[in-house]
Amino acid sequence: KLSDMLGDPRFMEVFQAALRAQGMDIRMGGDDDDDKNAAGGSSASSSNSGSASAKPAEKKKEPEPEPMEVEEEEEDLSDLSPEERKKKEDAKKAMEAKKKGNALFMEKKFDDALAAYDEAIALDPTNMTYVANKAAVYFNTKKYDECIEACQKAVEVGKENRAPFEERAKALTRAAKAYQKKKDLDKAIQMCQEAQLEHFDKATERLLKTMQLEKKKADTLAYQDDDKAEEAKQRGNTHFRNKEWVKAIEEYEEAVKRAPNNAPIRNNLAAALCKIMDFNGAKTQIDKALELDPKYVKAWVRKGDLEVMVKEHHKALDSYKKGLELDPDNVACKEGLKKATYQINMANANMTEDEKKARAERAMSDPEIQAILNDPVINQVLKDFAENPNAAQQAMMDPTVRAKIEKLVAAGILQTG
Repeated sequence: KLSDMLGDPRFMEVFQAALRAQGMDIRMGGDDDDDKNAAGGSSASSSNSGSASAKPAEKKKEPEPEPMEVEEEEEDLSDLSPEERKKKEDAKKAMEAKKKGNALFMEKKFDDALAAYDEAIALDPTNMTYVANKAAVYFNTKKYDECIEACQKAVEVGKENRAPFEERAKALTRAAKAYQKKKDLDKAIQMCQEAQLEHFDKATERLLKTMQLEKKKADTLAYQDDDKAEEAKQRGNTHFRNKEWVKAIEEYEEAVKRAPNNAPIRNNLAAALCKIMDFNGAKTQIDKALELDPKYVKAWVRKGDLEVMVKEHHKALDSYKKGLELDPDNVACKEGLKKATYQINMANANMTEDEKKARAERAMSDPEIQAILNDPVINQVLKDFAENPNAAQQAMMDPTVRAKIEKLVAAGILQTG
């Protein structure tokens, strides 16, 4: 019967558990503790008894239990032999000595830190970390030879006792940094490369590339010698006079390596490169020569000659004119200017319409020509030539405007006659 089941304490215990799982609770009479814990207490219940629908008591969130502190259990050494037991105990003492050394290191008590690490090494000579920590002390005290020796010893101990590859790589990287401080970049690079073989690391890779670039710059500086550069230049001149262009280029390139800031040598190299039709290489050398010495007239002449060769006559006019600004009596510039002007006139007279169109298209790819055509003043002048010739003639009295219009004519953009 239901009444018998409700009177059975075991049934009621199961029934209440099921109701609590559904978020409900039934409190039996005579359970003083549960009554005391009800939300709002007994007085709150009586005050709400007349309500049509009493709100269920909010369930308080029980605080999460604090994590228990578990004491580290002492390792049971009773089953070990005396030798094994001593080894375990010494390893533990070594770790304590290392911790002591680390604390002293942070306090910059480097001698005391070294003594602590030596104590750890004596207790456990199979752990490379203690030797590597000594290397860190030496590096921070700028004792780079001792640092390198300690790093190499650490790696040796690590290999003998199968230490992680990453730890061995760290020791080699520190050795690389010590070599770098000593300006021995060959060894520094070698140590970095060995570290990467042990364990690849992005930071070490960046360090390696930095060192390689640093070494390249150092080698370049070490190779420079003005006297040897002059000797190579004279050998190049001899080959050039003998029309041995390739040999001349080799000697001039050697001279450039010996004296990279020598404008005349680069100008000679450009001349030789023109002989083998390497106009791009020649232009690079001339531009560098003028960057080094903007007042070097011979380079302006060479630049104009090159521009005539590649049919950039409008540029050649500028180059020769700049040379004449520096040396008004320079014969090469005067002759070059006449030659460029003649070539422009001959081209305008003898070219077919298709050739003229092709020349104009080439000129249009020149950034300087593009800038002129985008100049609103020049656009107005060009418009005035067709609609208001008097205004155009007035504008041409301005030297800047005149120079730009002449450049368009020389480039084949504008046709005269």
